[in-house]
Amino acid sequence: MKIIKRDGTIVDYDPEKIKVAIGKANNEVLEEDRVSDTQIKNIIKYIESLKKKRILVEDIQDIIEEKLMSIGKYTLAKTYITYRYTRELVRKANTTDQSIKELIDGESEYWNSENSNKNAKVVTTQRDYLAGITSTDITRRFLLPHDIVEAHDEGIIHFHDADYFAQNALHNCDLINLEDMLQNGTNINGVMIEKPHKFLTAMTIATQIITAVTSSQYGGATVTMTHLAPFVRDSYNRYLDKYKKRKLTKAQCEKFAKEDLAREIKDGVQTFQYQINSMTTTNGQSPFLSVCLYLGETDEYKEELAMIIEEILNQRIQGMKNEKGVYITPAFPKLLYVLEEDNIKKGSKYYYLTELAAKCTAKRMVPDYISEKQMLKLKIDKNGNGQCYPCMGCRSFLTPYIDENGKPKYYGRFNQGVVTINLVDVALSSDKDLDLFWKIYEERLELCHRALQLRHERLSKATSDVAPILWQHGALARLPKGAPIHDLLHNGYSTISLGYAGLYECVKFMTGHSHTEDKGKEFGLQVMQKLNDKCKEWKEAENIDYSVYGTPIESTTYKFAKCLKKRFGKIKGITDRDYITNSYHVPVFEEIDAFSKLKIESEFQKLSPGGAVSYVETPNLQNNIDAVLEVINFIYENIMYAELNTKSDYCQNCGFDGEILIDDNLEWYCPNCGNRNHDTLNVARRTCGYIGSNFWNKGRTQEIKERVLHIDNKDA
Repeated sequence: MKIIKRDGTIVDYDPEKIKVAIGKANNEVLEEDRVSDTQIKNIIKYIESLKKKRILVEDIQDIIEEKLMSIGKYTLAKTYITYRYTRELVRKANTTDQSIKELIDGESEYWNSENSNKNAKVVTTQRDYLAGITSTDITRRFLLPHDIVEAHDEGIIHFHDADYFAQNALHNCDLINLEDMLQNGTNINGVMIEKPHKFLTAMTIATQIITAVTSSQYGGATVTMTHLAPFVRDSYNRYLDKYKKRKLTKAQCEKFAKEDLAREIKDGVQTFQYQINSMTTTNGQSPFLSVCLYLGETDEYKEELAMIIEEILNQRIQGMKNEKGVYITPAFPKLLYVLEEDNIKKGSKYYYLTELAAKCTAKRMVPDYISEKQMLKLKIDKNGNGQCYPCMGCRSFLTPYIDENGKPKYYGRFNQGVVTINLVDVALSSDKDLDLFWKIYEERLELCHRALQLRHERLSKATSDVAPILWQHGALARLPKGAPIHDLLHNGYSTISLGYAGLYECVKFMTGHSHTEDKGKEFGLQVMQKLNDKCKEWKEAENIDYSVYGTPIESTTYKFAKCLKKRFGKIKGITDRDYITNSYHVPVFEEIDAFSKLKIESEFQKLSPGGAVSYVETPNLQNNIDAVLEVINFIYENIMYAELNTKSDYCQNCGFDGEILIDDNLEWYCPNCGNRNHDTLNVARRTCGYIGSNFWNKGRTQEIKERVLHIDNKDA
């Protein structure tokens, strides 16, 4: 007989452990309340007579309690129950204590690579992690049902951000309404911030707002430079007035005003970039920020916006200095460049910006590209109009929304949280039985649904007082003090995400084909459609915008892979790696060209409306900008949201600025001098839609190592 322990491990049955456990309870009661050795042996014989091949340790304990009560040993049964409960508390406490010890000691591979944008050795990050360990412990013991915790532990689902769940006021990600906060003023920590009167001041206030907002949530945030463009005009007019007062000619006034404005735009963008990268939020890292660069958001201030975009791209191409004073690639802010008719074609008015964006991509991996043409086809609001808008922080997209005035609204909206289903586990659990696959899939989706409902219910208890910057002072709303945020969780104002991972492995196991092949693709699309059908069903029943989300599983890809090996063993091509494939992506090791990859993935991206991003892996293209522009043009014509993964590394030991490599033991090293010290290697890789620079766990590192190039660069 095999015993299934609480953590899912399977061990041999040992009757001595039953005897010891009852014996310890025996020692705690009076002699007349004890059981004899013979009675203990009879209980053990009964358990063995069940002839179970496998039995849960909890079931054995239930049987012992029932048998003790059946022979009238109620006091002993009570003592045994108390002992069992106490052991459970100790077991859980020890897990928490051990996590804290490993974090503080700084020797844990898990904590040192849990998030590639966090340095677990610094006190600000440790403070966040310590709070997270406590929150996770409370979440597991008191806030989530046992079956959801168990499914999370076994890698069947992933309940994201349990380290923030104990606080009932924290949401995931959002689009910050900078326009409202800058134009109408705001309040930060009880200090009134009035409308700025020039661009430099507006950019400074924007960074303060971003830091305050991202400290009041746990996900990423996005702002748009469109909301800063009016202040460029304000600054220009101030300079113009200054020179007019000096009685200069009109031509002189305009010339000098433009020169002053150019300096202020440069200073403002530099201030923004430095402050975003030097500030630390309560999450122990720089603000997890994306910046939208979308000319189509404004007609009135388009020229001013173009000036800001140009300066942002120029400064990002330059990069930021590291400890050695060498320019390297910063992780944030992420840039989102929208491709549109005015900037995609040669000869168009703003094509020069797209050329600059291509140079920036080749050098610094950003910006990402959003196709206005494709997004207008996919994001249709209830008025029948297509909409184009940025994602929130990383890759999470809001659903189309029309406000009470009949106008589309995106800034000021947010996501409530994520629960992810492991599609590979569904497939392996079905053992290729198609009917069983759909049955298990249905059950697992309902498990995710219940977990998402818990997220929604927890957030619904919050009032505007818990985060005034969000709910009272314009970032997301202008609610009065004490007002519930409940209404903002319904009617489509916010979203809640059903994540998924491992579509490739799921399809490969069930069909024997990749989802890039016709037979595999058909099944893969059916799997994706099922996710959308369930979200639609839940939305209609509850008036909550459930949305399908291609989860950016950074560390979870390793966890899922380990759980699959533990549950099903090593299956060639499915569980024989230390990672599973993100969302709908073509697996990193599959040989495919950039254009075929983007075209195939565009079909799946349509079925991931709550967020997803596609990418192509490239060599160094700094001397082949035409190739970058060709990919960008293909993105515009074929897929809503995509990016190019270039390389941007530096070795502080020898000054090498090529690609830092990974050896067969998954250790990073400089190919020039052999340096393996993470503290003196600057490595930037995009792993889940965003750039990481603090290295990764074993599973993600293996995934990075196995990436094939989708562009060969032979003409470079």
